[in-house]
Amino acid sequence: MQLLFLGTGAGMPSKQRNTSALVLKLLEERGTVWLFDCGEATQHQILHTTVKPRKIEKIFITHMHGDHIFGLPGLLGSRSFQGGEEPLEIYGPKGIKEYIEMTLSFSRTHLTYPIVYRELTEGVLFEDDSMTVETRLLNHVIPSYGFRIIQKPLPPKLLINKALALGVPKGPLLAKLKNGEDVENETGQVVRSRDVTEPEEPGFIVTILGDTRFCEAAIELGRGADVLVHEATFDGTAKKMAAEYGHSTVYEAAETARLAGAKTLIMNHISARFLPEDDRLLLKQMKEIHTRGFIAHDFSEFEWLHHDKKIRKKQVSHP
Repeated sequence: MQLLFLGTGAGMPSKQRNTSALVLKLLEERGTVWLFDCGEATQHQILHTTVKPRKIEKIFITHMHGDHIFGLPGLLGSRSFQGGEEPLEIYGPKGIKEYIEMTLSFSRTHLTYPIVYRELTEGVLFEDDSMTVETRLLNHVIPSYGFRIIQKPLPPKLLINKALALGVPKGPLLAKLKNGEDVENETGQVVRSRDVTEPEEPGFIVTILGDTRFCEAAIELGRGADVLVHEATFDGTAKKMAAEYGHSTVYEAAETARLAGAKTLIMNHISARFLPEDDRLLLKQMKEIHTRGFIAHDFSEFEWLHHDKKIRKKQVSHP
């Protein structure tokens, strides 16, 4: 699993930051990628990465403000032009279907693939054999949602050489052992699954929040998360302004991470008033409350280290 930030700015694009868009790369887990929000020019940002629009399986829209949705029509059209045929699921607040279909209709954009729309309601939004996605309503000036993505425990790993040494032949008996069943070897001796497998390991938990004031729902979504992506539009001196506009300060993002027990905090949706040289100040404020965290920039990429159970920032060159 990797997190790739395509846009990390607030409100409108700047020279340093594009508007909101974040890719959750699940290529190893399911051979696809998920996109969270799609601000203006998201497809231009994608051109500077290895992400293929036809690999986008799901799009999650946190809320209906323009800096989170204005890139959708162009991206959907390009996905079609580039040979995308697989169905696309779009999860979003009320109005997302109307917005997309009206825009495509008026621009006479024909898609080569079907779109399945899922209107957001609190609770479990999606679940299959490997992943669960939960959502809750946050506290913004319009309905805005956060998402908790949970990878289900990984299956036990079969120690095949150990099983073979105990007389289990290659074939279906090995599969039974891996699935937790005890078997008899060729001599009738019972071989226990627990003796030839490593126990299942927990998967990752990623929390991605839309725009929000400090609120209990954000804390609950981030509970015990391996990584929490939280907006930090303002620094700690602008608490009143943040509340007025439905946003959070760096201090509030860090406090949410601390109360949730999130292992790593990644702050994004940064106001254009902050330049790269302000990173040191913002990180200093964050570390007063939560010690492990990062400020995301456009094209920042973070990867999940499964064996170490932590998120690491990848060293990548900006385009």
